[in-house]
Amino acid sequence: MHGEYKVPGGKLVVVDLDVREGRLSGVRVAGDFFLEPDEAILAIDGALEGAPSSTDAAGLAARITAALPESTVMLGLTAEGVGIAVRRALAHATEWGDYDWRLVRMGPQAPALHMALDEVLTAEVAAGRRAPTLRVWEWASPAVVIGSFQSLRNEVDPGEAAKHGMTVVRRISGGGAMFVEPMSTITYSLSVPESLVSGLSFADSYAYLDDWVLGALADMGIKAWYQPLNDIATDAGKIAGAAQKRTVGPDGGPGAVLHHVTMSYDVDADKMVKVLRIGREKMSDKGTKSARKRVDPLRRQTGLAREQVIENMIASFRDRYGLTTGDVTTEELARAEELVQTKFATEEWTARVP
Repeated sequence: MHGEYKVPGGKLVVVDLDVREGRLSGVRVAGDFFLEPDEAILAIDGALEGAPSSTDAAGLAARITAALPESTVMLGLTAEGVGIAVRRALAHATEWGDYDWRLVRMGPQAPALHMALDEVLTAEVAAGRRAPTLRVWEWASPAVVIGSFQSLRNEVDPGEAAKHGMTVVRRISGGGAMFVEPMSTITYSLSVPESLVSGLSFADSYAYLDDWVLGALADMGIKAWYQPLNDIATDAGKIAGAAQKRTVGPDGGPGAVLHHVTMSYDVDADKMVKVLRIGREKMSDKGTKSARKRVDPLRRQTGLAREQVIENMIASFRDRYGLTTGDVTTEELARAEELVQTKFATEEWTARVP
């Protein structure tokens, strides 16, 4: 069995192993990390050898930590990362490079249609009818997108939203509200097979699926990191938030994961704290400057045009994993438009948590 795991902010860990009579056997750990002293790698292998194959990642990490020489120095490597790589090997997880990735870039779409496209494309990946897909959004109008479980009245001031022409929609994933203005926001979705995150905890899957964009930001001179559970942050403040939804496949089989991210290219902090009640509450005693610090725009940090930031991100993904330009099929679009009418544009869905 073979498993790989890129440690967030670190290096690649590769594990090869067998299972005999319910225990790990023939374990070999490798990767492009740095480790001192040399014998520490043998200690890691030895700590894993004979471990029950049911041991979770935390338990495997504890075995490794206990076995390491006191003088051990790890760079780009963690005991937890090795444990996760083992679990991915046992789960027969797939890797990014196993797929022929598709890029979808459409013209500006209504907020409700974006919600529907996420559901449809992810279902198609789960059914095996669509390759794993990176979809870059363009917005036809400003919007507030609330999480699946958020209270509408608690999150949004309807008068202020209407005053600023903002449509309020509810997405299928959890998490917090998104304040969207078309030329001030960068949004993308990943629709991926469940096997890509096999062996990862729910929290670890966020870091794993966000890692490529951290590399893209680094190429633009931004030192960013994953901040649990679902933020991408820099020294200057938060620049992005992620959310996920897991779906099952046909007949209850292996499904897919929707992972979407909204990044602040620019932000009107005054407007945001008026439209979002939670934003108003958080910033009421701190002022607009705190709102700007909390969400620090990419425009300020990169000095690049929004379109150039998007192009750089796409190029980074393509360089890492390959990316073929595709499109939404006629059938997919028809199903998404139907979902707009029956679900995402209805008061019943939007106010399902009043």
